[in-house]
Order: sequence, then C-alpha cells, then structure tokens
Amino acid sequence: MRAFGKFAVVLAGIALLSPAPARASLREDVAGFFHGIAVHFRMLRLAAQPPDSVLILPLRTTRVHRLYDSWGAGRPDGRKHQGQDLFAPRGTPVYSATTGYVTRIGENRLGGLTVWVMGAGRRVYYYAHLDRYPEGLKANDRVDTGTVIGYVGATGNARGGKPHLHFGVYTLQGPINPMPLLRDPGRTPSF
Repeated sequence: MRAFGKFAVVLAGIALLSPAPARASLREDVAGFFHGIAVHFRMLRLAAQPPDSVLILPLRTTRVHRLYDSWGAGRPDGRKHQGQDLFAPRGTPVYSATTGYVTRIGENRLGGLTVWVMGAGRRVYYYAHLDRYPEGLKANDRVDTGTVIGYVGATGNARGGKPHLHFGVYTLQGPINPMPLLRDPGRTPSF
C-alpha cells in the first residue's frame, strides 16, 4: 500500500506542476485512472458474494408464467439454445435482471447488439438482439433492476424475425437456464 500511496503522490505532484493546459487533461486522466481502480475493486467485492438466487424479469411487459422455456431448444446449425428468448415489441425497455456492472457493450454475429453485466458470484448476464442502447450507457457503469440497459430488437441472427430479448446467464462452469431464477418485478421470492 505504501508504494501505491507514493505513486498517487507523484501523480498528484505532476498534475499540480504541469502547465495549465496540460494540467486539466492530466487531472482528468488521473481521476479516470483512480475511478477505474475503484470500479474494479467494487467488481471484486461483488464477485466474492454468493450468486443471486432470484433474478428480476428483464421485461416489464410480461410475466414469468407466460414465458415459454426455450432452454436447450435445437438451432439450425446444430447448436442448443443457451438462454431464454423473451418476446416483446421492438423498442420495449430491457432492464438489468440484477445488481452489477456493465462489462461489455458491443455487437457480434449471433447476438447483434449486446450488453454483458457481471453480478454477484462472478455470474455474467447476457442481453442480446437489442435494437439500441440507452444514451450514456457504458462499460463499468453500475446497474440495478431499475436500470434500462437496452431496448428489444431483432439484431444479429434474429434479423428478419420477431423482436425479442435473448437472455443468458453464464457461470464459471458454463451457461445455466435462467428460467428457474426469474421472478416478476415486485413479487417476493418463492423458495
């Protein structure tokens, strides 16, 4: 910790002694650096907690009992479906199913527009086929079950199909079926 403290003092000194135009940029860089470290420590603390036994349904326009369990369904290329397809009109808000941190926002061939959230117990939650992202959402943002992380779409290999959210849950051992964990918003968990 002493070495880290000395490093921080050196950085602060450089920031204070820099010419005015460079100082503002360096201060922002230093602040961003320390913010990044703080986020990673928070992620480590979250990772050390037990994984959630209940996840809140990421769509507010349906209820769990109305969902079709699509886990393990065959796909044309021989794959098995590793998640749940939650159908809703294009543009329906998608909420985080848990408290966590956005680890990745991007696009891939199968999922189209995607968001990845790391939650307790190092579980990763995957939201795919999104139409768009909310303005300002970025990696390392903290989210909870009230945070909109995207909007239902039909991107990736869902292009041309019915708009839906593909919701996947990944553990260190591999994907798991999210259906048994899902609860309606506002409902108390049933154990």
